[in-house]
Amino acid sequence: MTGMLFLVDGYNVTRADDATRRLLPDDQRLALMRRLAARGRGLLGTGRIVVVWDKGFNAGDESLTGVEAIFSLGETADDVIVRMAENESGPVTIVTADRELKSRVRERKGRSTVTLPTSVLFEDADQTHAKRRPPQHGAYGGLPKGHADITKELADVWLPKEGS
Repeated sequence: MTGMLFLVDGYNVTRADDATRRLLPDDQRLALMRRLAARGRGLLGTGRIVVVWDKGFNAGDESLTGVEAIFSLGETADDVIVRMAENESGPVTIVTADRELKSRVRERKGRSTVTLPTSVLFEDADQTHAKRRPPQHGAYGGLPKGHADITKELADVWLPKEGS
């Protein structure tokens, strides 16, 4: 397969994200898979997105359009990620906070392997790693043009009128 392969260390991401860490494992998986199906290309870029989960398959809609779920079954998710990266002929990006996993993949695949922090996939992530740039602070200090009119309109709609 040509193009970038994104290998996501599933529970490593969900357990680090405030939006999912307190959920049951089934709900963690579903939340991340749905997020990646909806916003994966925007958060990561173009390529094949594979989320590797520890343990076995649990029936549900973990496999969604544009995102693959792989379960490690009798081995660790880390071992599956290392093997998949090593077997991939094209470029690979690993999304994990696990330093040992990053080191193992680089050792097997090469230093050209890209690793991204888990935070690129957090609920509040809003841009791809490749497109991040500092905020632009123009004449309005970073606020959109017409911000005063928007604020006034919201105040008229939501704030109680004097004397009411």
